[in-house]
Amino acid sequence: MSAVTMAAVAAGAAAAGWAAASARQGPTHTPAPRRRVPRRAAVRASPPGPSGGGFDSLGSADSTVRQVSQLQKGENNFKAQLDSLKAAALDANAAAVAAAQQAASGSGRLPHGQAGDGGLRARLEGAVAAMQAGLIERDTEVRLLLLAALSGEHILYIGPPGTAKSELGRRLSRLCHGVYFERLLTRFSVPEELFGPLSMRALEEDKYIRQTSGYLPDATVAFVDEIFKANSAILNTLLTLLNERLFDNGSSRVHVPLLCLVGASNELPESEELDALYDRFLLRRRVQQVSQAGLLDMLGNGGGRKQAIALRSPGTQGLQSVDDPADQPLLTADDFNHTRERALDAVEVPPSVLQLIADLRTYLQDKCEPPVYVSDRRLVKAVALMQVAAYTSGRSRVSEYDCLLLRHILWQRPDEAERIYDWLLNNLASDDGLQQLQFILNGMFGRACKNLGNAEATAMLVSEVGDVRDTLVNKLAGVYSAMEGGFPAVTGNLWLGQDEAQAVASALLPKLEKSRKEVEDLLFEVVTLEVALANGAQALDLAQLLPQRWQQFLR
Repeated sequence: MSAVTMAAVAAGAAAAGWAAASARQGPTHTPAPRRRVPRRAAVRASPPGPSGGGFDSLGSADSTVRQVSQLQKGENNFKAQLDSLKAAALDANAAAVAAAQQAASGSGRLPHGQAGDGGLRARLEGAVAAMQAGLIERDTEVRLLLLAALSGEHILYIGPPGTAKSELGRRLSRLCHGVYFERLLTRFSVPEELFGPLSMRALEEDKYIRQTSGYLPDATVAFVDEIFKANSAILNTLLTLLNERLFDNGSSRVHVPLLCLVGASNELPESEELDALYDRFLLRRRVQQVSQAGLLDMLGNGGGRKQAIALRSPGTQGLQSVDDPADQPLLTADDFNHTRERALDAVEVPPSVLQLIADLRTYLQDKCEPPVYVSDRRLVKAVALMQVAAYTSGRSRVSEYDCLLLRHILWQRPDEAERIYDWLLNNLASDDGLQQLQFILNGMFGRACKNLGNAEATAMLVSEVGDVRDTLVNKLAGVYSAMEGGFPAVTGNLWLGQDEAQAVASALLPKLEKSRKEVEDLLFEVVTLEVALANGAQALDLAQLLPQRWQQFLR
């Protein structure tokens, strides 16, 4: 029984007791003339109630009991209606959660028959395994190199000598059975070393033409060591070749078949004239020596022999001893030449991903000290590369977790990569939009309380609440998709190294679990408000269904 009903019953019982006492006192006498007596004596001398008053009081008690009965009946009706609204809200919330789970199960996958285009992902996994064979702690370097080639971009490795940088380029060339070119630059290198000698016969005809066969303009994959030692005589031609895949040979401009150029250096560029060349390398990776644990593994299980062979000087016979991929290339020329084009057509980039990239650039340029410059060209190419990453993983939509690749793209100095990584971890699992939806729900609840009885205003409000519900269902689907099966958005990402993916998953899972609960709780409140308004709920119903929103409304 509620507090209201209990108070009414107590009042009725008190009234009935008073009436019975009055009836037992009997008729009264006319009081004697008034005289001054002490207050206590006056109280004791007070006459009983008026004659016949007990019967009127009994009638009043019956009326009170009837009122209590009516109150009890009204309360029962209210409770029944409230229970009905709660049940309807629970059913509607269960349907919304089920819709989010269903959306998560097929989130961002390409249509059947298009995903992977003939098993592209399986072939890519085989290619990664083939390129990693015999190498220790080069998982991330291999994946980034392969992604760069598929995206039509170039990659820069910065690190000390003897860390298998050139071997990675050779393995990519053998993987696609392409023409491989390798050169070490010095301060005194001349253009002929990269682009080929001048044709003597052409010079006799007053033509300035190079013999490019076997040189960089003829290569499918190239490795250029100490690339920042390139002088101005080499630089301009190299920039055009890298960016436009064009080479000016005499009076004609020819297209070059270059898929990917692997640059290597022991140090960062020192002069401003090299900034343009530095910016041509979309992917950048600092290559470390093998760790202590990896060194023991390399030396102790036979991998050391393969690693040592791989690190021999270019052109030695030992190079042929490395396990080659199968005779048939794992990846075809079509894979390398058209994957980027297909990805740009098939994969969409959600606004949330674009906003995340824009916020990261703002952080790097405005809030970091010293500021980290990020060119417009680099951002545009970064988005295209993430589309390729999504497409080759069988997805039709870029995920926010693909932005983890930006730690290998946006830095200017190697130590800035960790800043980018930390910022991404802090922002990937946070959702500022959820706080905004909290404010929106408060506003809609206040309008609902003020507009009760206004059918037109209530109908418009129901439509707005439905839009918020759909937004939350999409958010919840994204969280479910990320967490389903042990965070496959990260651990199943083809382009994240295994150790890197595990570290990211361990850092993000607790944050995602918290985000899931927050979204589910807010979704339940929104659905409850929608059901209440659709069923003509009154202010008291809203206060009982959403007490916290009601308290905030009263403030």
